[in-house]
Amino acid sequence: MEHFTSRLQRSWQASCHLFFGLPVAMAAFLGCFAVPAGVFFTLFLIGAPAWPEIVRTLRRFAGYERVRAGGWLGRPIPALYLPLDGSPGDRVRLAFTDPGTWRDALWLPFATVSILGCGAIVLVLWPLALLVDGATAAVHRMRERGNTGSGGAAPPPPRALLLPAFEKLADAQARWTAALLKPSPSAKLGQRVAELAESRAGAMESHSAELRRIERDLHDGVQAQLVALSMRVGLARQQVRKDPEVAAEWLGEAQEEIDATLAALRGIVRTVHPPVLTDRGLAGAVRTLAVSADIPVEMNLAAVENGRRLPAAVEAAVYFVIAECLTNIRKHSGATRASVRFTRPDGSLHVVVTDNGRGGAEEHGGSGLLGIRRRVAALDGTTEITSPPGGPTRMRVELPCGS
Repeated sequence: MEHFTSRLQRSWQASCHLFFGLPVAMAAFLGCFAVPAGVFFTLFLIGAPAWPEIVRTLRRFAGYERVRAGGWLGRPIPALYLPLDGSPGDRVRLAFTDPGTWRDALWLPFATVSILGCGAIVLVLWPLALLVDGATAAVHRMRERGNTGSGGAAPPPPRALLLPAFEKLADAQARWTAALLKPSPSAKLGQRVAELAESRAGAMESHSAELRRIERDLHDGVQAQLVALSMRVGLARQQVRKDPEVAAEWLGEAQEEIDATLAALRGIVRTVHPPVLTDRGLAGAVRTLAVSADIPVEMNLAAVENGRRLPAAVEAAVYFVIAECLTNIRKHSGATRASVRFTRPDGSLHVVVTDNGRGGAEEHGGSGLLGIRRRVAALDGTTEITSPPGGPTRMRVELPCGS
């Protein structure tokens, strides 16, 4: 009895899903005329300004049905459209060239026929099931009164036999909707190409900014120190015979400047590829960063301590990500503790850095977070930053590592 009740409830939900699709079918029927009319008038330039708005309405309508069908299937149905931005001419062109627009337009007649047909079937089957069920019950009572029954178990009511039909109808209609409204392979490929182009542009910009920084450090720092050093050595050479003590003093100062210049050069080299990565590996390099963080840093490094080394580009990117995060935590967050955790599921490396600071971190606030995103995107990785006001701040980076 419990199973029958559950099946009855599920069938009633399926029936409601199909029945309340009837207004969708009527709207789709109107759209079958509105969209071709919009195309016709746009081609003759009369209705061109209205075409992007027609497409936006069509997108919202298809999006509503995606939500409805996805809710029945228990999984979201993705949508992929080109943004209708720019000048009026650009919006019209994008609305015409967007593959998603034409998939939605082709879905309209299907929605009209399938949803209307399924809804009509529901309207017919339920009264039929109840009518036959009532007739069967009346015949069964007459047999009992006449004592003509065989004494066996009563057959299942026709309503029970019809219950699976409603679920199958709803499943079929929702799956067909998902198949028609999901992004096409070409649209997915186009989106992927656009993402790669954007990440490449970001990587090139990040690379150019890095080169400018190195050039600035060499020009303003090391070059200036070398010029001063050359002048001091030249003066010392002039004083060797006249005043050897002064020359020796200047040469001593020159030696100190040489040490300072070498230290500056080593600092610049570390920003290109930290030697600590080569000497100690990623786990050792992260421990070194944690020591200089000035706050307790909880670490889970098991995923990068054992097994094969990661690709050098991945290690360098992760090192700079963690270094930037810990620097931001120390300077801006007011945090009293932080954590760094690594996992390596399915051939990728996941890095999560968290702190208990005040939060409110912004990518465009000069905190270096935008540089982190670009550096990770250059390796086809993803970055997720969560930092509500009041904290905590959580950065999650995922990088493919092929192991």
